[in-house]
Amino acid sequence: MPSNMTMPRLSDTMQVGTIIKWHVTPGQKVKSGDVVADIETDKATMELQTFDDGVVEGLSVKEGQSCPVGTTILTWEGGAVAPAAKQADATEPAAAGAAPARESVAAAGGSTIATASTGTATLEPERVFASPLARKVASDSGVSLKNIEGTGPSGRIVRKDVEAFIAGGASPAAAAAAPQPSAKSESAPIFKPKPLTPSPAKSAAAAATSVPPIAALMMPTLGALESRSVPLSNMRRTIAARLVESKSTVPHYQVTVSARMDALMALRTQLNEQLSSQGVKLSVNDFIVRACALSMHAHPYINSRWNPSRGAESIELLDQVNVGVAISLGEERGGGLVVASIRNADQKGLRMISGETRALAEKARSKGLSIEDMSDSTFTISNLGMYGVEHFTAIINPPNVAILAVGGAIEQPVVEVDADGKKSLGIGHVMSMTMSSDHRVVDGAMAAQYLQTVKQMLEKPATLLV
Repeated sequence: MPSNMTMPRLSDTMQVGTIIKWHVTPGQKVKSGDVVADIETDKATMELQTFDDGVVEGLSVKEGQSCPVGTTILTWEGGAVAPAAKQADATEPAAAGAAPARESVAAAGGSTIATASTGTATLEPERVFASPLARKVASDSGVSLKNIEGTGPSGRIVRKDVEAFIAGGASPAAAAAAPQPSAKSESAPIFKPKPLTPSPAKSAAAAATSVPPIAALMMPTLGALESRSVPLSNMRRTIAARLVESKSTVPHYQVTVSARMDALMALRTQLNEQLSSQGVKLSVNDFIVRACALSMHAHPYINSRWNPSRGAESIELLDQVNVGVAISLGEERGGGLVVASIRNADQKGLRMISGETRALAEKARSKGLSIEDMSDSTFTISNLGMYGVEHFTAIINPPNVAILAVGGAIEQPVVEVDADGKKSLGIGHVMSMTMSSDHRVVDGAMAAQYLQTVKQMLEKPATLLV
């Protein structure tokens, strides 16, 4: 008997889900554990799996369409094989007696097999393990995932694999669509400027003020901008709501300090040289995460949360130090940012912090983070130094009571003091850090003292190795 699969509740706050990508088609056999769709919740993009064997009968929701939790999104038949796959729209049945159109399923990694008795075509998909983003890039570019070798975990195809394949010039869609120039067009010049013949009286002034004709012709021509409305993804809608709530309900204020980074950068270079054979590459942010985590032991109110219970408000000091790291997402994933949690960061060394951060960043930008990956942070770091930003402020990520905005280590004049106390002017790397705090919990002196502890650890980084 046919049964329905409904939009599941994939997070505790999820009300609506969006079908980002279907991995099955009507008539396709599915087995328990198969991924049938990628669903965007209010917090992340997650894979939807089946728990029984059967055959897909119909898709009730289109790709890109949102629907409330509990809405039927797929119908399927258990046991017997379903008839030939329908090629009509997922929400409209095919006309009676009409033969399904033969379609290429290269982007889905499947193959089309003709049936001699009916003249119709059935789809026999071949399971290709690829991230949702890799599938989208391949589909948009007309590239078959079957021809791409994955470099992700267990051979999974990720976005960079598809982009590398396309960059190698193997895109069949691009090759087919490219116009073939004629012999005449190959020999024709790109442009033929008309000779300038200024009068003798104006030649001297023209030479001093005119733009060379070739340079003028080589200036880039920008296309017209397009005015359009971009619908909000569930994740972007949630980010907007939480930031407005944070800024309007939490009393923010900022404190800024600057730290000399020359000793840390020299230590980082030395460690990376020694660890390069093990595939380890420490970033400046890894040192900052560890410094912030260790400093919580001397300043526990920074690692706390505000309990808003009416009539019984309190400050809850936390026994775990989970440092949240803000990760920016590309436009192909709706933009915005997510915060991944490095759990018990005060108990982890630089190598472990580096490995976890890189793995979470790759997962966020390819597959999407799980609820577990993003929950329970007690303090957040937002680092824009890699973009050349010197200084900025950030909005607190509730229920945290503080967030640290980190700029880049910029070369600038600094005052050097030798052992005898003699001062001289030199060049050094200085990094600005601005902490936004919840004034209900952290006052100015607390914030300043915490930042001084972090600064001391960064300026004397050997303490971060023990």
